[in-house]
Amino acid sequence: MSRNTIRIWYLIHKWSSLIPTAFLLMLCVTGLPLIFHDEIDAAMGLETESSLSGAPSADGGLPLDVMLERALAERPGEVPLFMAFSQDSPLLTVTTGPAPDAPGNTMHLQFLDRATGDPLGPAPANPLLDFLLQLHTDMFLGLPGMLFLGVMGISFIVALISGTVLYAPFMRRLRFGTLRTRRSLRVKRLDRHNFIGVVTLVWALVVGATGAINAFADPLTDAWRNGEIAEMAAAYSSAEPLPPAEYGSLDTAMAAAQKALPGRSPQFIGFPGGAWSSGHHYAIFFQGDRPVTQHLLTPALVDAETGELTDARTMPAINQALMMSKPLHFGDYGGLPLKILWFLLTLATIWVLWTGLFLWLRRRGGEIDRRVEEIALGAAQGMRA
Repeated sequence: MSRNTIRIWYLIHKWSSLIPTAFLLMLCVTGLPLIFHDEIDAAMGLETESSLSGAPSADGGLPLDVMLERALAERPGEVPLFMAFSQDSPLLTVTTGPAPDAPGNTMHLQFLDRATGDPLGPAPANPLLDFLLQLHTDMFLGLPGMLFLGVMGISFIVALISGTVLYAPFMRRLRFGTLRTRRSLRVKRLDRHNFIGVVTLVWALVVGATGAINAFADPLTDAWRNGEIAEMAAAYSSAEPLPPAEYGSLDTAMAAAQKALPGRSPQFIGFPGGAWSSGHHYAIFFQGDRPVTQHLLTPALVDAETGELTDARTMPAINQALMMSKPLHFGDYGGLPLKILWFLLTLATIWVLWTGLFLWLRRRGGEIDRRVEEIALGAAQGMRA
């Protein structure tokens, strides 16, 4: 690379790192306890699922119509929005709200035991984790906050890529991972910053990319609903939305969907009028049967009035990526060992971010010229080799 090219990459890395640093530090710090949200809830006695016994609610139990009736009896005057299933226990959740298109802050989530039909009350609250999750997700700013953090995530990815572009020619002068311990304290800090950054590179790219995808969840869902779902339900485009009083049998709808998608397990149902369905359909989402594919969802649209299947098709790749990104972002794929690894790598990323900021705050005159010269010498030596 020429010195001008190196200078451009250096400036890209500098500003794509500095601009989002404060927000990335916030995301890392708030993300640490969120990695262990299940374990924290269990330790605080807020884990309802572990106290239940019986077949998973995704496999069977009392009829879905009975479960919905009992859930609505707990919330008179509200309408159903979602019904979600467990693959491990009889726990079944029903989300209700004042209207089919109710915003999130007016929704009410309650737990039920599908084996017995007993209501288990509202979802246990953990105010601290709820606060951290909201801060981590949108900084209490709603969609603008989510989009802003998404842009910060993209900037983080640019910083990682540009840092790698600069590190590769620089290390041609030295063995990989060399820490120049006999040089000044600043050089030693820089070497550690670069080394830890490269070691955690792949993980940081995964977490940064999945975080950015999650930040654009609402626009991606809207685009899917306005595109794919609208196409699947095109025959209903001129009809008025179906009133909740005219919803038909959930069990009939589920049977029709399972006949079209045999061997798959239901994960959740989106009721008519919500973001995950059309104005006339139960959108029943089925998941894969393996750990890697359990977050790859296939929706079946079933006419909520007649119980007849309208269409079933795989979601677009970008929406599938959205479904997979959240558990991958928090290390929810491999149990506690993977969560511990995620925790340690997050600590390492905090260190990289902080040392990068510290090095910039303690910068000296001519810093850019010195760094460009070091990298250029490494690149030239690599070309001679």
